[in-house]
Parts: sequence; structure tokens; C-alpha cells
Amino acid sequence: MPLLAVTPDVIAAAARRVMARCEELARVTATPGTIERVYLSPEHARVNRLAAEWMRELGMVTWQDAAGNQMGRIEPTPTPGAAPPAPGETPALMLGSHLDTVLDAGRFDGIVGVLTALEVVRLLRRPVPGGDARGRGTPAATVDLPFAIEVAAFSDEEGTRFGKALLGSSAVAGTWEESWWDLTDGDGDTLRHAFREFGLDPGRIGEAARRREDLIGYLEVHIEQGPQLHRIGEPLAVVSSIASARRFQLTVQGEARHAGGTPYDVRRDALLGASEAALAVESICSAEHHIIGTVGQLEAFPGSVNVVPGEARLSLDLRGEFDGDRDRVWDAITHELDRIMGRRGLRWRSREIHNAPAVMCAPLLQDVVREGIVATLPERSEAPPEIFSRAGHDGMSIGAITDVGMLFLRNPDGISHHPEEAVSAPDVALGLRAITESVLQLANDYRARP
Repeated sequence: MPLLAVTPDVIAAAARRVMARCEELARVTATPGTIERVYLSPEHARVNRLAAEWMRELGMVTWQDAAGNQMGRIEPTPTPGAAPPAPGETPALMLGSHLDTVLDAGRFDGIVGVLTALEVVRLLRRPVPGGDARGRGTPAATVDLPFAIEVAAFSDEEGTRFGKALLGSSAVAGTWEESWWDLTDGDGDTLRHAFREFGLDPGRIGEAARRREDLIGYLEVHIEQGPQLHRIGEPLAVVSSIASARRFQLTVQGEARHAGGTPYDVRRDALLGASEAALAVESICSAEHHIIGTVGQLEAFPGSVNVVPGEARLSLDLRGEFDGDRDRVWDAITHELDRIMGRRGLRWRSREIHNAPAVMCAPLLQDVVREGIVATLPERSEAPPEIFSRAGHDGMSIGAITDVGMLFLRNPDGISHHPEEAVSAPDVALGLRAITESVLQLANDYRARP
């Protein structure tokens, strides 16, 4: 049974606001004609200011944390007859996603999750004495919930600038590593230098970390970034887990020689070895259930038109639903690369640059998301679809300190990290209602606890 007492027109208006703000944020870009917002850039600062303005419009207390994440909080309804808790004292349910992008990005990856979270607050908040209908004139509006709500606009989920994903949410999870300060961007600037240029103090990064007792859970709405919902004709899904991931830089070493004067029987062509390696990744991974391997970068050196490549470098992104399956497939890839390179007289080596275990969504949060979808689509005769996320999300970091749950929105044709990335306003409306119902279901469960 639905718990949210609002009309469809209210939900539709909220969805239109989400779509309009996605367009507004798309205009904040470092490269006109495309969407590009990277960590600790002027564009990062601009979208944080916009998000803070929208949070304050809802009566939220706002702050930019020590890692550059934009945060907002709204306190719960005080218990009748009891002294109200001090601001920030009550545990919070965190909602959110990220505002940074890949290069030449789409409009919705991450952004929909932040803007939907704000609309959840709008739907659940109640006016308080002394404020008008928008909550102005009050230090913070209240929501009729037993816990606070925080909205997180994370700052570096993609890792576009420094090559390390999930920096913002890792700081919140308290898992920041000192070695990251020496990461460099394409211009040679270190992360430490970029922090200072942005106005942040590297020495205070620990202040972004949250304690486990600060949060009761984390919920995120996200476009699927794949075609499964589109193919089955469903608008929403419960996410069961976020895929484990490992990333490698592979180097193939051969011998550079004259292109015209070197016969095939003595060539040690590193590019051909790397190309065969990329095909082996496709062959091995396509034969496995729920394992995805991608070679996204391939370079040849010295890179001259008339020289047999003596060295080739390629990337490998390996993802799976379960860590053990992912690691078993990596072992199979290494054995095949040994065979390929041995046959071609080449050498190869690998350097692991990222390793993230799978994050299982908490059973309780899966249940409330499922109940939220059922309350939104009561005519359904079957349970909502349940799928695992092959893409990474900030929940992978936040899962270190609290339970994580996710709801997927249908992504027509499944294209993402691309200007053609899409989601429809009606699906956003369904997702918004479903996640709000999920919050209310969670509140009922929370009240029932001893």
C-alpha cells in the first residue's frame, strides 16, 4: 500500500524539475559543446554552489566537506514531549550520488541521483512555524521521520582527472590513502596541489570521514548504464550488488625494427601481441556468466609509421558479480597471455591500478526498495526485477561504513558515458515515487525496532 500522500501531478512536477536541472548542470562544462566536469575544477565549484542553493531552498543545512563533496542535512521531527536532539546528533539516512563526469559525458549519470534525492526531501518535508511554504525563514525544516536525511553530492566518482575513482566518497568512508596525494593529472599537477588550489586543506581530509554510528544507511537512484531494463520493458529495478572491479595497465615488450627491412619470421611486434591479447580478453570473458572485460586503451611505441612497434601498452578493466569469479577469470587471462607472448617471442607484465570488492546491497534496503517499487506500480503481478550493477558507484565506498541500497532507472538502449545517454521524465517520476516510498518503508521499520 502506498504511504506517500501526494497526487500524481506533484510527482510529475518534481520529475520535470529533475530533468530541467539536469539540463542546467549540463551547461556547466569545461569544454563547450560537450559535458566535462572533473574533480577540483572551476566547474566542480560551480555545481557545488548550485547544489547548495537547491539544498538551502529546501531548508537544509549545507556544507562543503573537507574532500569537496557538497552535503545537505535536514533534521527529523522531534519526538512529542521530548527535548529535541542537538543538530547533527540524530543518525541519518544518506541519499545521493555524484556530480562529476567523464569526458564528453551524458546528462544523467550520477546527476539524476543527486537531484532525485533533493526531490525526496521536498516531498517529505513539513513546514514549521515561522517559515513560508518553501522553508525560508527557518534554520532548517523538519521531515516526519525518525531519522535525519542527508543528501550527498559526491565530487569524484569517475576518477577522470587523477585516474583514481571514488575519491570523494572514499574520504567520507574514512578510507583515504596517503599515497593518493602524489597522483597527477594530465598537466602534471598533483592531487595535493589541486586541493590547495581549490581552497581545501590536505591536512584536514580526515574531517570528511563519517562514523558508522552517524548513518543508518545509504540509498542511491541511478540510471542502469546498460540495456537490461530496456530489453525487458521495465522502468525500475532493485539492485542486488555492485560489481567487483580490478583494473590493470599491461605492457607488451617486443623489438622495434625497420618496417620495410624486417621479414615476418624475425619480427617481435608488440602491437600485434597486444591486439591478440585484447581479443583473448573478449573471448574469455564472453564465455563467462556475469564477467565483463574491456580493453579501453591501446598505444604503440615508438609510434612511427615505418617502425615495427617495440612496445605496446593497454588497459584492462575487469568486472564481475563475485570477487572469486572475477579473480579466476584474471588467472585465465594471464595464462592465455603467457601462451600468446611465448608464441610471438614477446614479454609482458601487468600493474594493478584498482581493486574494489563487490558490494552486496543490504537485504533490508533491497526489501524497502522492492516495497517502494511495488507501492509505485501496484498493478504488477510479478516481483520487480532484480539485477546487479556492472558499473561502479559511490556506494562501493560508503558500504565500508553503512548498509547500501540502490534503485535503477531504465536507460533507453543502455548507452551511458556518452552524449546520447538518456532517461525519460515518466521513468524519473516512477523512480522518485518509489525511492520516497522506500524511505517511508524504512522509517516504519526503524520505528518498530526496540
